[in-house]
Amino acid sequence: MAAIVTDNAGQYGDSRKLAARARLHSQYSVAETGWFPWVAGQLPLRTGDHVLDIGCGPGWFWAAAVDQLPQALALTLADLSPGMVDEALRRCAPLPFGALRGEAADATVLPFVDDAFDAVVAMHMLYHLPDPGAAIAEMARVLKPGGYLAVTTNDIGNLRALHELTAVFGSDPVDPAGAAFGFEDAENLLRAQFGEVSFARHPARLRITEPDDVFLALTSYPPGDKASQAQLARFREAIEAAFARGNGVLEADKQIGLFLSRKARG
Repeated sequence: MAAIVTDNAGQYGDSRKLAARARLHSQYSVAETGWFPWVAGQLPLRTGDHVLDIGCGPGWFWAAAVDQLPQALALTLADLSPGMVDEALRRCAPLPFGALRGEAADATVLPFVDDAFDAVVAMHMLYHLPDPGAAIAEMARVLKPGGYLAVTTNDIGNLRALHELTAVFGSDPVDPAGAAFGFEDAENLLRAQFGEVSFARHPARLRITEPDDVFLALTSYPPGDKASQAQLARFREAIEAAFARGNGVLEADKQIGLFLSRKARG
């Protein structure tokens, strides 16, 4: 399994760079059900459950999906970045959770006792880690017997039509997150830890009509964020050519899904 090296301090001190990428999905997704509502519908949560969101980021999911979730959830927001935790707490504080707390935490050394949570959610964060298996083991440790771990990730071919444009940076034409921790990796590691795993793929694609949004998204993380002016100029040309071929539209299929595993009882 490949590892992805990220500048977490520069990328995730706050949500600004993440927002540049999120804009593509919020503005241009074509799907019967949006990503956050779709994920909310997959989670086997019950009223009053204690839930840990590890790698919570700015808390966008909970703000978007709170109306679809059971009432009185006791939600713990955890992230390696204290800035992300603070932003997530501010965003979620007005929402009707039964209890809310935040914790700056390393996913591979969680500061929680055994059997503390009814559910753990890890959305698009395991690809950051050099040892995602160690993080999954920690998540299993803090789950109560019978509790669920929900993991979301991309596969390697996600948004290939976009990632092909980054060849000007010397990149492979693959989703870097999916290359680091794709569907097969998730399946294998979750099955090794829990013995069973179910999978659902979110049917969606992007239909992008604004070239600048592609430029901003793909230069918000390595290697685009460190590209030279000459590389950036070639990148803009590649984007313009792609939109010209599509008569002003750039379409890309998503490969994105959710894995669920249950901790055995006793």
